[in-house]
Amino acid sequence: MIEFRPTGSSMVPLIRSRQLVTVAPVDPARVEVGDIVLVRVAGTTYLHLVSAVDTATRRVQISNNRGRVNGWTNHPRVYGICTAVDGVPRPRTAGKTSGLG
Repeated sequence: MIEFRPTGSSMVPLIRSRQLVTVAPVDPARVEVGDIVLVRVAGTTYLHLVSAVDTATRRVQISNNRGRVNGWTNHPRVYGICTAVDGVPRPRTAGKTSGLG
């Protein structure tokens, strides 16, 4: 598990710039639309929303909270799930962390 303070406004109001976020390793097969994940898409690392899931190809689509789609990425590039923002637990994260790290 790690904690850090991301900057930017693309995830407002879910995450505001410089809020403390907690991210834990995740089992990518368990992520759902609406989860906030730490992920790499096309060479860039994001803390963004899962906007679609393709279980057949083991990929997820990543978007910000303002409707911009960043693209699709495969499960090995989904590094973690946001479990808390400023100490407030995020919904629907139970059972999704992988226990690694």
